[in-house]
Amino acid sequence: MYAITGKLSAQPGKRAQLAEILLRGSTMVAVMNGCRAYIILEDAKDDSTVWVFEMWDDKESHDASLRDENVRALISEAMPILAGAPSGSEPHVLGGHGVDM
Repeated sequence: MYAITGKLSAQPGKRAQLAEILLRGSTMVAVMNGCRAYIILEDAKDDSTVWVFEMWDDKESHDASLRDENVRALISEAMPILAGAPSGSEPHVLGGHGVDM
């Protein structure tokens, strides 16, 4: 199991636009091999930040999604409204409710 979190900060007033792009991305990856979860969250304390949580069967499945031309197009659409480089982490999945190992 492979997981990744991403923190994306939008330019002022652009968070809803960024979230909408990411939500469109979630429908794309939902049908891709290996995608278990792709969850978009707005930060309650920072009105410019959107978080993404992804869970995949393995890193290779995640990496393959980034090569998809439709996903690449959405990334290109999102880049100009970002306030800086995305950050995040690759936590190790131990299990829990909703996780079928």
